[in-house]
Amino acid sequence: MKTKIVINAKYQHLKEFIGKLPVNFHTQGEVLFGGRNIIRDIPVGDLRLNVKAFKVPNIINQFVYDNFRISKARRSFEYANLLLEKGINTPDPVAFLECKQGFLFKQSYYISIQENFDGLMREFNTGELAGREDLLSQFAKFTADMHQKEVLHLDYSPGNILYKKEGQSFHFYLVDLNRMYFGNISMDLGCRSFRRLWGNEEMIRFIASEYAKARNFDQDKCIELTLLYHRKFWEYFTKKHPDKKAYT
Repeated sequence: MKTKIVINAKYQHLKEFIGKLPVNFHTQGEVLFGGRNIIRDIPVGDLRLNVKAFKVPNIINQFVYDNFRISKARRSFEYANLLLEKGINTPDPVAFLECKQGFLFKQSYYISIQENFDGLMREFNTGELAGREDLLSQFAKFTADMHQKEVLHLDYSPGNILYKKEGQSFHFYLVDLNRMYFGNISMDLGCRSFRRLWGNEEMIRFIASEYAKARNFDQDKCIELTLLYHRKFWEYFTKKHPDKKAYT
């Protein structure tokens, strides 16, 4: 098994730990997520590391990732560094690791600093706007700023947007970074990016209005587009998952 490791210069002292991940991953720390990909919170010295093990691709993609496509772990690491360079928050990237066997790509890992957050956008499944205006206004402005910096998170879903609160200010962080777009973001593309958010129509309308103001877009058109994409997404999603809704 051939292993490639790239480590952030600040965390070179973790080289030994990172090199042993393929052997030790399943016996260390606490499982935070146990789906297709597995995420663990692992303490190492005075640090807590968030280690994401990506599912081994199918046999065709094992060849593709080895020869033609950049791995999800590498993209996560490189995109995290790009976001930080642009002044967009994400947990500090530590390293990525890729395991290959012959001409086939096997396991890969992305390691970042495990942060403590005050909340995440997944909390808004009740869909109510009242009392949340300040947070949601700042979230819309954060999104507008990100889009003006030509960054689009392609999985802008409630579980991938977290925040910390300092006084009256909210600081938003992005996670799950392996799918990003960098380039000009039109009003249509920007409004479409809100489609996965949880919340009722009043909440989505408020976010769209604040986003439009921050980007000097036509508010009525922006609201119309955002609601359209939001409805279409959730109509399709709930047909496939009848037990899940955009809000409760």
